[in-house]
Amino acid sequence: MHIAPFDNRNRAIVDMEDALVPLVYFNRIRLRAGESFDYRTPGYETCVVPATGNVTVETGGETFKGIGNRGVDVWDGEPEGVYVPTDTGARITALTDTETFIAGAKFAETLRPFAVRAADLDMVQYGSDDTKTHRKIKHILGTKYHDRVGRLLVSELFTVGAGGWSGFPSHKHDTDRLSEETRHDECYNFRFRPNYGSGLQMLQRVDNEPGDAYHIVDGSTVLIDKGYHPCCVLPGYEMYYFTILGGQSQRSLKQYFQPTHAAQLRTIPGIMDMVAKFK
Repeated sequence: MHIAPFDNRNRAIVDMEDALVPLVYFNRIRLRAGESFDYRTPGYETCVVPATGNVTVETGGETFKGIGNRGVDVWDGEPEGVYVPTDTGARITALTDTETFIAGAKFAETLRPFAVRAADLDMVQYGSDDTKTHRKIKHILGTKYHDRVGRLLVSELFTVGAGGWSGFPSHKHDTDRLSEETRHDECYNFRFRPNYGSGLQMLQRVDNEPGDAYHIVDGSTVLIDKGYHPCCVLPGYEMYYFTILGGQSQRSLKQYFQPTHAAQLRTIPGIMDMVAKFK
């Protein structure tokens, strides 16, 4: 499903218990310097990540000051975030004008909050220009925090260079059938540089049968409930997408690669290192 960009007025774009992707939550808030935003998500753990600007986050009796390093856009510095436990109130206060993402996943237990600073990110780069699959992933809540988070995985994905494919070879994760695959709902929010760039999100629900394709633009949100889902960006443009994954029975993601294209796993440098980071 594609949600075109709109002014959500600081209300959830993907709310709790969404009919299509009930395992994830997504809000995008905009604040002027000095403004605050309060929220609580019963039954969902969350992570606060400034897309731009600098914020202070208060939650669970702790205060995390000066979160966020970026200026004009998501390419302008490294991400930072704060983990907010399930059913725990949080206040976000803007130290500068900010656009801030709130990513969430369904999880019943209440853990402890913590901050993820730029130095704590888990980075991976894979693919190649030759295979048109070159990309960089910045894991905010990845393997490094596996024992401190319930079901939530949060990352930022960048195409490297101008144009190319992401999420290929095509894979899915819509069914719990360990050890082959896990059920993880997924949500993306896309950005392009320059911002009038655009791309394509495919969603093929059955191998070798026609699926759907969505024209994605700067600010598009895409919900992935089931099916194989590669995406691409037009030549001459860079693409970014904020990625939220929520697991049904476990946090570690087990991708099932589309049989038709699985042989191409051997053609893309470093792809198995990428797969190993979603835990």
